[in-house]
Amino acid sequence: MKKSIIYFIICVSLTLGLFSCETDFENPNAATEEQVFSSREGVFAAAVGLQQLYSVVGIRWIVETPAITTREGGITTTFQNMIELEDGGTVLPNFNSNVQGLWSTMLRVIEIAEDIESNADNIELDAGTRSGLIAHAKLFKALAIGSLAQNYEQVIVATSNDNDATFVSRIQGFETAITLLTEAATQLSGTAASEEFINGVTLGNIDLVNTITAYIARYNLFAGNYEAALAAAGNVDLTSTSVFAYDTQNPNPIWARIVQNNTPNFKPRDNFGLPVEFVFDPADGRLAFYLVPLDETNQNGLPIEDVDGFFNEISESIPVYLPDEMNLIIAEANLRIGSPNLAAATAALNEVLTDTDDPFDVNANVAAYSGDNTVDALLNEVYRNRRAELLFTGMSLEDSRRFGRPQPSGTAMNYDEERNRNFYPYPDLERNSNPNTPDDPSI
Repeated sequence: MKKSIIYFIICVSLTLGLFSCETDFENPNAATEEQVFSSREGVFAAAVGLQQLYSVVGIRWIVETPAITTREGGITTTFQNMIELEDGGTVLPNFNSNVQGLWSTMLRVIEIAEDIESNADNIELDAGTRSGLIAHAKLFKALAIGSLAQNYEQVIVATSNDNDATFVSRIQGFETAITLLTEAATQLSGTAASEEFINGVTLGNIDLVNTITAYIARYNLFAGNYEAALAAAGNVDLTSTSVFAYDTQNPNPIWARIVQNNTPNFKPRDNFGLPVEFVFDPADGRLAFYLVPLDETNQNGLPIEDVDGFFNEISESIPVYLPDEMNLIIAEANLRIGSPNLAAATAALNEVLTDTDDPFDVNANVAAYSGDNTVDALLNEVYRNRRAELLFTGMSLEDSRRFGRPQPSGTAMNYDEERNRNFYPYPDLERNSNPNTPDDPSI
């Protein structure tokens, strides 16, 4: 791929955070957007850049931001953005770099995905290559919209060059993501992705069909479409894996925040950040998989651990989704449908608890559920297992609200609260340029 194209995609895309680009001079080697999307090489570079933007920069904001808000992680730095996140409350500023970074990176992902989709038909491509590129773009646009909807009360689902993008409710955001994913699935069922696309973009690391189906299940659960969530989760091949791959040039972003140079910005909390009422069997394999005992507290007195699992090496891959999330979706959806099916929920939950052969070695390997056979007791068990199974997947704030965990008071520096916000305020950079920006949520 041409260096000028790579420069354009990466430098322009990685905004607000890990990287920045000088803008007060003209770069004679930088490709214009028209040049990028006028050739096969350009659109391939855009697709690779889209995936890298989401997986290298986006994952940092997606994981770190709600992790601090929900006490899944505890800060270990004096950087103001992290202090503001852990303090929380109504005083969390709109200019907090995590609040801005999460928002603007996801909008950039949406924009690149839209550009790829709108230009793919204008380039001479093999049908399977075009199909793969379009499905891939729809997938990442859906992931970006879904990530926004998990963290903001209202979201943008289509960009505007005139800085007047409209906002929709977060539930409409999830519905838009589901539509995009359904379109992507239909695209691939009609014309499978070509080897050219796989070798040039995903490199065999992402099973598009199963990934798309898994996210259809996730977002239908979040949107309250429980029958649809059950159907999709049951169609995912639990032996298939999809990962975001990293190397020394594109490091694992959570490793970079927790381990790199022995200067951590945050660390995982004891007990996966859950209150003491949620008890784990010491033999639960997920404790040893994700956490290394540390016996320390952070500057605000929150017990912290060292990290393991998918986050302790620079080139450690991060799963795009975890197979047992599907079992947890099946369990939860069966409990929330109009006529709860406690037996089916318990059976799905036991698939997680007794797991010994997870493709990623995230094996609880403990006894089957033996608690009360009620909807409330089983929902508590699903919540407990979601925190243990899905550590640092960016879903902790969505889960905390959905499972009705205690509401935040709005008071900053109340470190006993399970979460210190419900949603994030809209960044100043959006409010200052887009007249459609809604009022900030109260907390």
